[in-house]
Amino acid sequence: MNNSSFERFQPIAFLSTNTQEIPIIRSLSQNLPVTIWLPNSTKSLENQELARDNLKYYNDSLSEHLTNIWRKYRAFVFCLATGAVIRLIAPLLKGKDCDPAVIVIDRAGKFVISLCSGHQGGADLLAKLIAHQIDATPVITGASSSLQLPAIDILGYPYGWVKGSGNWTGVMAALARQEQVQVIQETGNTLWQHKHLENKIFDFDSATTTIPQARIWISEQKRNFTQSQLPQVQWHPRVLWIGIGCERGTSTVVIEQAVIATCEKYNLAHDAIAGIATIDIKADEVGILELCNCWNVPLKTFTSEKLKQVTVPTPSEIVRQEVGTSSVAEAAAICAVEKDVNSLIVPKQVFKEKGKPGGVTVAVAKANREYTGRTGKLYLVGIGPGSLAQITPAAKVAITEADVVIGYSLYLDLIQPLLRPEQIIESFPITQEKQRGERAISLAESGLTVAVVSSGDCGIYGMAGLVLEQLKVQHWDGNTPKVEVLPGISALQAAASRVGAPLMHDFCAISLSDLLTPWEVIKKRLEAAAMADFVTALYNPRSQKRTQQIITAQEIFLKHRDKNTPVAIVRSVYREEEQITITTLETMLDNAIDMLTTVIIGNSNTCNYQDWMITPRGYLENIF
Repeated sequence: MNNSSFERFQPIAFLSTNTQEIPIIRSLSQNLPVTIWLPNSTKSLENQELARDNLKYYNDSLSEHLTNIWRKYRAFVFCLATGAVIRLIAPLLKGKDCDPAVIVIDRAGKFVISLCSGHQGGADLLAKLIAHQIDATPVITGASSSLQLPAIDILGYPYGWVKGSGNWTGVMAALARQEQVQVIQETGNTLWQHKHLENKIFDFDSATTTIPQARIWISEQKRNFTQSQLPQVQWHPRVLWIGIGCERGTSTVVIEQAVIATCEKYNLAHDAIAGIATIDIKADEVGILELCNCWNVPLKTFTSEKLKQVTVPTPSEIVRQEVGTSSVAEAAAICAVEKDVNSLIVPKQVFKEKGKPGGVTVAVAKANREYTGRTGKLYLVGIGPGSLAQITPAAKVAITEADVVIGYSLYLDLIQPLLRPEQIIESFPITQEKQRGERAISLAESGLTVAVVSSGDCGIYGMAGLVLEQLKVQHWDGNTPKVEVLPGISALQAAASRVGAPLMHDFCAISLSDLLTPWEVIKKRLEAAAMADFVTALYNPRSQKRTQQIITAQEIFLKHRDKNTPVAIVRSVYREEEQITITTLETMLDNAIDMLTTVIIGNSNTCNYQDWMITPRGYLENIF
């Protein structure tokens, strides 16, 4: 199971009042990082099959127990009647910005209901992921989901943005009424915009004369909406790097006050701070380290050699004599954003507080790209032959959980029911596999979770090998971004299942496409497979321009196999336009064959029985 898809919701608690739901509990406990809570009265041999470290029992009433653990978990999954759950949680709810996700699964395991904290708590997404895992139907009732619009109150989370002040309820209500909402984005990732440019609800033109019913600001600036009648909200991308220079021993309080005062003076949002930068000899400065820890921001340090190469507006000879560079705060801020002096939006500010030792200099630079604070992930996903029923639960979970889904347009159409309104979907032509991989890696390196989908199994003529090769070329460290490969039913398996059991003995797969492999090499492999009596699956057998290869393949096999050897020709397997033909090696070319076709050539023992293609394994002798 792809457990990492559930990381954002952990810790998760599952609660029930009896053991009637053992099948559901077993499925969740095997495949989901969840703590299972059952009443102490249910301790019995029935539960031995659930025995594991995360199975716990409560002695008091469920209501009392829930009160005791309410703040210990980020998500609660109940297998109870919805009304009972509502009565249990009602006294505990405080607000959508702090309540945990609450999910209800009916006792038959047919429906997974997002009951509370659907957006900010993530219940809507968690309900979908759990539904994929137990083969149930998710029930999502929020307006944004039904209207196929992004949930504005969680819009910036994938990019590490921080939610600022504003009338969030008012803006969300305007969207639910499908009223015009103006978007003014001054900084941060615009990927989400590209998906909604054609949506008339959003107005991305700041110069428009249309009167909006609500407004969304995406900026490093802090705005005051108290005098506005128009519902407005603000997201703050973390693009500000604070350069700091200080005297040795300056307290955390003094440094913090200096940064806050600078932000207030220049109307910058504290929530837009990405991190702090300084000279390397300050890497052990207690005040700076404590501030970074308190604000949960990274610290970047640079050598004096690096800093002195930066042109700054207010260099200091005194500073140069002290530390070997004429600037610390300004130069460090510029180095942190990897740009020139034009990125400096606040020049050096000097702070000293009467009666307190130490002094601080503060400068601010703005980065082009926000700091997400997240480690990106790459899901390399096989979606099988194309039918949703043939996609593994783990693959469904990964696709639905991802921030971005990338693939060939046909494959994206096939998985449309698994996609979410807020996801970024990017399609590439069938010949642009390299570009797909490069794009996926780039997005994952920025902190996003990216699913790259391939038909069949992603590791069999799919994208998995290419993406891993590209990571190797880039000297990937094996950890950032994280990579998970999720297998799918391959084309040869799917095709074989529709015609019987042709792969019961040794078999091989050969692609007839010579775009990446020289044709002479392919011919050698065909000769070897035919001579060795392998059952052989042919991928990419014929395209509009490439027509001779399948003819040559037939000729090679006819040299080593009987002309009546069974051959299966399966096109668009498990899709609406599926076509299945069982023929012979001699007559196989009388049938339509194209790039959507998989051809399976039997071995010397393969037979056609009642329109089923069977290759004996050897368990029975002389049966055919």
